[in-house]
Amino acid sequence: MSVFQLRAIAAGAASALAVSAHAQSAPADVPSTPPAARQAQAQAATPATPATPAASDKSLNAVVVTSKRLDEARNALSPETGSSVYRFDSEDIDALPQGDNTPLNQVLLQAPGVVQDSFGQLHVRGDHANLQYRINGVTIPEPISGFGQMLDTRFADEIKLVTGALPAQYGFRTAGIVDIRTKGAATDDEGQPRAFGGEIGTVIGSHADHEANGYIQGAKGPWSYFLSGSFSENNLGIENPTGGSNAIHDHTDQGKAFGMLSYLVNPDSRISFMFGSADNRFQIPNRPGLSPSFSIDGVVPPASDALNANQREKTDFQILSFQNKVSSALDYQVSLFHRTSRVDYNPDPIGDLAYNGVAADITRRNEAYGVQADGSYILNPAHTLRAGLFLQRERFGVDNSSTVLPADADGNQTSGVPLSIVDNSSNTGTTLGFYLQDEWKATDKLTINYGARYDHVNTVVSEQQLSPRLGLTYELTNATRLHAGYARYFTPPATEKIDTTSVDRFTGTTNALPSDANTAVRSERSDYFDLGISHQATRNLTLGLDAYYRKVRHLQDEGQFGNALIFSSFNYDEGKIYGLEGTANYRQGNFGAYANVSLSHAVAKGIETGQFNFEADELAFIASNWVHLDHDQTVAGSFGTSYLWRGTLLTADALFGSGLRNGFANTGHLPPYLQVNVGAAHTFDTPVAGKFKVRLTVINLFNHSYELRDGTGIGVGAPQYAPRRAFYVAVSKPF
Repeated sequence: MSVFQLRAIAAGAASALAVSAHAQSAPADVPSTPPAARQAQAQAATPATPATPAASDKSLNAVVVTSKRLDEARNALSPETGSSVYRFDSEDIDALPQGDNTPLNQVLLQAPGVVQDSFGQLHVRGDHANLQYRINGVTIPEPISGFGQMLDTRFADEIKLVTGALPAQYGFRTAGIVDIRTKGAATDDEGQPRAFGGEIGTVIGSHADHEANGYIQGAKGPWSYFLSGSFSENNLGIENPTGGSNAIHDHTDQGKAFGMLSYLVNPDSRISFMFGSADNRFQIPNRPGLSPSFSIDGVVPPASDALNANQREKTDFQILSFQNKVSSALDYQVSLFHRTSRVDYNPDPIGDLAYNGVAADITRRNEAYGVQADGSYILNPAHTLRAGLFLQRERFGVDNSSTVLPADADGNQTSGVPLSIVDNSSNTGTTLGFYLQDEWKATDKLTINYGARYDHVNTVVSEQQLSPRLGLTYELTNATRLHAGYARYFTPPATEKIDTTSVDRFTGTTNALPSDANTAVRSERSDYFDLGISHQATRNLTLGLDAYYRKVRHLQDEGQFGNALIFSSFNYDEGKIYGLEGTANYRQGNFGAYANVSLSHAVAKGIETGQFNFEADELAFIASNWVHLDHDQTVAGSFGTSYLWRGTLLTADALFGSGLRNGFANTGHLPPYLQVNVGAAHTFDTPVAGKFKVRLTVINLFNHSYELRDGTGIGVGAPQYAPRRAFYVAVSKPF
């Protein structure tokens, strides 16, 4: 066993992927051998006479081939020149310790520059959220953010994370583009199309975890479909606020569904309909041993471990798309979309008031609908033009019914008789963007993608920007590629995260805010520079290095400023973010390993909006000092290894972090951590029931107790600990 292998195994390997060398954290511009090519090579090494398809299979084969041709045309609408791209295909996902049961955020944590946070949040290259999700190239309107995962990993055939200096077609949410390609028609073990197929399964494990899931897929004539669903429950829905193995009052029920129907109008066009739904319910976990801060006449407050606060998050979306390949040079896709999303926080009416001074029953709701269109035209062999638009209309609002207690100007309670305050608001908004760009193959080695986009937003504020973009790749040698890019970004605030609290209504109460309201969160404007190199060191080893720098005005950040687990946006006056990412991927035969290490520095200065969420001394300090963003983590790493041994996949992965920020104005940071996960998977072929897939997983193998948050820092609520050691068994039956 090589030293590299020993190091990979000793490093463990993190919250997700036992990865193939061609994927995971390897940049897309690294020369590599994809699974289909490896399969073709294996078949070439062992010549065989292909079976002649039955007559009934010929039409299905023709439909599948046509569909794949349209898939390729759709992918051509999205250039990647100058960006950093990391791919996870179905093999990589299956090689995770949890396989396709892995939450989507845990998959993405295996890419460099991605940092985990509490409530399942991700931070890419020093940004707070600011992720855009796409399915088959179509933007999914963002839901109201909480801690429920809206999308399952199971329906993904490939997950792609695009970061860096993005081409002009990407706007609004620009820290990273999560582009998911869905599974297609059912295939057999040899990859031949079948009219019908699917899988049903269950997962059981620690924290009373129970899950049922399944999907079906197939094709008939010009129709094809994929439908999936899952229901799960457990007693660790949100991170435990204590370091124990079990949380108090932390049950969750989560139901998710996804579907895609596709109809081939003719060999050059198709209509598809996608829909998704997520309905997630959470108990808010309790912290034992706390003392009430306020008294209520005639009421004995419950113990802090007996509170009963709950949160529900519900999102539904529908997308209708028409794709047409007009000619060998011209392709386009037009999509109509609709999304509804809401979050309901229901407090413990006595407990929240006694411990926090306010019991707020809050509903945030948002409905969005609009159109997205993208087109590509091959002008000549050297130039490919792309253009498109995005138009969205929103209706959003907040219902806030709060119970508070009277207090003096210093916040001291003056009466035990509760007061009721209603603080509702609603609004509408429009978001518009369009772009034009040219991919120019200047030479055999140099490709340049240049263009610009115009964005306009009219919600709480009315702002716009023209944003130039430039990206290039250069083939230094057959094994080495350089990429570089510049992007001007315009990031409007997410309407569902704008805090509309009326400060005046809470004056003289225990929920009084320390300063005047300024809820007109401004759009962030930044200049982004990216430079990277990828190198195929040997047939088995791929290396990559990427550096980035971002200068920001009106930097947007988010925080949990109330007792409800709902995030609110605010602006810093200016910010600067820069970092360095290194990747290594190795594969030889049945063995694979990878390592990603990133360095990041994200600081800001001056609070522009949302000042009422801060104390006076903190505002004064931030006004005159550069402070770390609360999600800034200096060092992050993900490592993994996998080995296929006699039909059994053995896999391990690990996450390392130097600790998120904490303390007054984020001047400190939490201790570093390392979490190791392991898994084993095997497919049994029984003579009667056929194939069964069995997977065993251990999360946090060494039972390391570490904090993601300690309850201090800008916009941080209660402490959150990572899960302690947990065991899971997954059994599924393909058909």
